Amino acid sequence: MTYDHQADRRIDPRVKVALDFLPSAAPTTFATRDDALAAARTPEALAAVEISRQVTEACDDESVVSSKGLRVELRKITSQPDGNEITLQIIRPDNDELLPCVYYIHGGGMASGTALWGNYRAFGKMVAHQNIAVVMVDFRNSLQPSSTPEVAPFPGGLNDCLSGLKWTHEHADEIGIVPSSVVVAGESGGGNLALATGLALKRSGELGLVKGLYAFAPFVVGSYPHRDLPSTTENNGIWLDLRGNAMVVAYGIEHFEERNPLAWPFFATEEELAGLPPVVISVNECDPLRDEGIEMYRRLLAAGVDARGRVVLGTMHATELIPNIHPDLSWDAAEHLGSFAKR
Repeated sequence: MTYDHQADRRIDPRVKVALDFLPSAAPTTFATRDDALAAARTPEALAAVEISRQVTEACDDESVVSSKGLRVELRKITSQPDGNEITLQIIRPDNDELLPCVYYIHGGGMASGTALWGNYRAFGKMVAHQNIAVVMVDFRNSLQPSSTPEVAPFPGGLNDCLSGLKWTHEHADEIGIVPSSVVVAGESGGGNLALATGLALKRSGELGLVKGLYAFAPFVVGSYPHRDLPSTTENNGIWLDLRGNAMVVAYGIEHFEERNPLAWPFFATEEELAGLPPVVISVNECDPLRDEGIEMYRRLLAAGVDARGRVVLGTMHATELIPNIHPDLSWDAAEHLGSFAKR
């Protein structure tokens, strides 16, 4: 029987309305990264990206979140070790206070999207209204360009996230943040990169750069359906369709096959997870990725990490990051993230 989200009593009515209009892509399977890149450059694929951009721009509306009392600026920085240029979007209260900082990594499966889209500006403003400075990193995607024309497989995007984080620390006085207060957060692919940032900093002995990690709906498994994660079957098709391999191939299939935890944190061992700073994992009830987030939370607990879990009922994948669907839920998420950064 064909799934009908309107008949699913779990889903909040406001989310059902969104599901009527949100574009969804059919699952695609590719033999090579070059094949995936070629498909991403077709007129049809580029038109779909433009539709997504237009949908997100509607989120950044004064009726959803006010810009009053905030300032927004963009900074171009050089990322290492490749020497490429990336953009940081800084959103903070328009004052001279030294503030806690949320360093935010956008979603899109490490493959697509940009932190400069309207939904991220809107959510960044919601977080900033908690008297928080927000730095959003527009890293190199692995499949379609963000605000920079280059695309790069792993570890390109992770290196950009690490470079932006270090720049944030180096310019703490200039952007008005307390260096010891930085929380790294992100949703979906950004949740993957937030956790991977923590793992990479642990390896390099630089965990002092972050006081906590916050992952909304983390995309950390990469191969579906997963027999130990029921949501990958029971919720598949609710906005996301996990069949296909485009994002894994674009990111670099060899890193998945090697079970590299910096590319796919679900592969991290208990020893690799041990010692991470406090972590929050937030998942959505009706998300195909729900159970990998829950399992990630349980593995963090088993490793002795100060981890907390959060389940948002009635929601699809990363509903909070599309703030005009259900603004109250997005405000709740921004307040929870803000309180985590302040504690």
